[in-house]
Amino acid sequence: MAQVIISPVAQRQLADEVPRGMQRRILRILERMQNWPRVSGAKPLRGKLSGSFRCRTGDYRVQFTVVGEVVTVEKIGHRDGFYDD
Repeated sequence: MAQVIISPVAQRQLADEVPRGMQRRILRILERMQNWPRVSGAKPLRGKLSGSFRCRTGDYRVQFTVVGEVVTVEKIGHRDGFYDD
């Protein structure tokens, strides 16, 4: 079972920018991430985000990295501009 760590940035994004109903759906994704690598819907990112993964629920995305048995959630947000810096 993997350990899931949510970065301070992702915690703030989840609390401040995501509607309450969607927060519950994202929390279920975070629970599923404990079963890494058996997480349905996780896709590897390409290009400058290579090495990271994403899961989606509706119009929201969760970006994370995996090192060994540690899953680190880096970013949570709406798909519009999600991959822009």
